[in-house]
Amino acid sequence: MSDSPKRSHVFAALLAVYVLWGSTYYAIKLALPGYPPFLLTGTRMLIAGGLMLAWLAWRRHPLPTRSQWPSLVVLATVMTVLSNAFVNVAEQTVSSGVVAIGVAAMPLWAGLFAALRGYHPNRIEWSGLLLGFLGVIWLNLGSELRVSTVGLLCVLAAPLGWAWGSMWSKGRDLPDPVALSAWQMAIGGVISSLLGLAIGERFTHAPGLEATAAMLYLAVFGSVIAYSAFVWLVKHVRPALATSYAYVNPPIALLLGVLLLDEPMNSHTLVAMALILVSIGIVTLGKRLHGG
Repeated sequence: MSDSPKRSHVFAALLAVYVLWGSTYYAIKLALPGYPPFLLTGTRMLIAGGLMLAWLAWRRHPLPTRSQWPSLVVLATVMTVLSNAFVNVAEQTVSSGVVAIGVAAMPLWAGLFAALRGYHPNRIEWSGLLLGFLGVIWLNLGSELRVSTVGLLCVLAAPLGWAWGSMWSKGRDLPDPVALSAWQMAIGGVISSLLGLAIGERFTHAPGLEATAAMLYLAVFGSVIAYSAFVWLVKHVRPALATSYAYVNPPIALLLGVLLLDEPMNSHTLVAMALILVSIGIVTLGKRLHGG
């Protein structure tokens, strides 16, 4: 980790992660009319992964070893297909802001999986986890999710997949972060496309210009640029700052949904968001105070 990264670089990387990842929920909503959910993830990830793999090939980066391929397939399935494609499915019936708030619970699920692997949270972390899960329950009792069983299940499953994959990957033989991301996206793109075709998804007509522009935005800005900025932050700043996107993405997604998509914003949703974001802050504080 660099001792003194330039403030301008840190600011630019944080801005990319905050704004670009926060805006992906709005972009998904625009892309869905032209791209079925699993094929949207497949197309987006194949483009993003292909661009990153081309750059790695230009740099003559070595291919994954034989022992790394099984882990790459597992991570691509749970962290690319399960997380991203299920978000797409959820946004077919649930507003982008509500989906973003549900996905924001990922650090809480990660804390639970860490506890199951033998890491024992301290009292501060347990209080944050309990408050966060109360926020998740409160959100899932909202009117939008109550009338959409599929949306409810997908909002719950998407962050679970990312959290489980994050915990499962610890200690595994994997490529470096950039190569891991590239291969994860490319493999996930193939799996998601095959799953989409298997369940009957098809392009019955050419996607419109707006939907295609949104898909390309997701591929280039949401995947390649934002993820590269996140990897840089992980290497150069404290983890609490690098993962602070969890606080910022939901309000951005909610605001864009209200302003640009005329999505409803009610007190129920705002209370759920507040509970989840405060709980993430408590968990982060607990880890910092106990050297986590």
